Amino acid sequence: MTASNPSSPTRDGAEKPWGEFVTVTVEDGIAWIALNRPDKRNAINPGIVYEMNAVLDAMEEDDDVRVLVITGAGDAFSAGQDLKEYFRIPDAGPALDRERLYRANAAWQWRRMMHYPKPTIAMVNGWCFGGAFQVLIGCDLAIAADEATFGLSEINWGIIPAGIVTKSVAEVMSQRDALYYIMTGENFDGKRAHELGLVNFSVPRSELHARTKKLADTLKEKNPFVLRAAKSAYHHVKSMSWDSALEYLMAKSDQTKFRDPEQGDQQGMKQFLDEKAFKPGLQSYDRNR
Repeated sequence: MTASNPSSPTRDGAEKPWGEFVTVTVEDGIAWIALNRPDKRNAINPGIVYEMNAVLDAMEEDDDVRVLVITGAGDAFSAGQDLKEYFRIPDAGPALDRERLYRANAAWQWRRMMHYPKPTIAMVNGWCFGGAFQVLIGCDLAIAADEATFGLSEINWGIIPAGIVTKSVAEVMSQRDALYYIMTGENFDGKRAHELGLVNFSVPRSELHARTKKLADTLKEKNPFVLRAAKSAYHHVKSMSWDSALEYLMAKSDQTKFRDPEQGDQQGMKQFLDEKAFKPGLQSYDRNR
């Protein structure tokens, strides 16, 4: 399944509502999704916003897709929000159109991404600035090229990192680090992004695609129902007390046990205890049995 232009047909014959500003290629269970404005360093405009919402809808319903990788075309991940197309033009138009755009942007960049039912990986190949941090941190995992350039440069424009950027950064960076880069606007590379906790690791750009695919291949072999439950549980318990978290996690564990169509816990117990077929912590149970 490949989407390269907005008029290419879907499996049911309908036209895809993406392809101009977002491209999608599905290979071996992995959806490679690229923001596609390379001449603008993939700055996020209304076209990207609405096409990304459509892509997320379609990828959720596609059983062939097990993992989503989000990256950028050309030499950038994303330079953040397009100041003209996302702010100046909408601000001069009808208020309802502007509010619709802002809601749609929040939907794909964090509100939906953080709770997306399939695992997501940000593959940061180059420039990552401002609003792109929302996308980066909204993904479950992230890998950056050592040569990538990151920055919260809003202070240099006389504005603050708004939208939900500051909240996103506060989720993964220490107070000292976050305030340093917010207040100075100083750039940093992929290696520093790893030190700051923004990405899981960084690798030379020449190895980025292969390393991302290796991670995606690992995720797609996991029990998808349990993977989704584990991700959801993490996001919910973060804001709970210890007692509430205990009650929630026990209930979530029971829910997973009884609703998992694979009955993964039973297969795991059987293969580990009875068949001695695998060693937990070193490998996963065989989902093909």
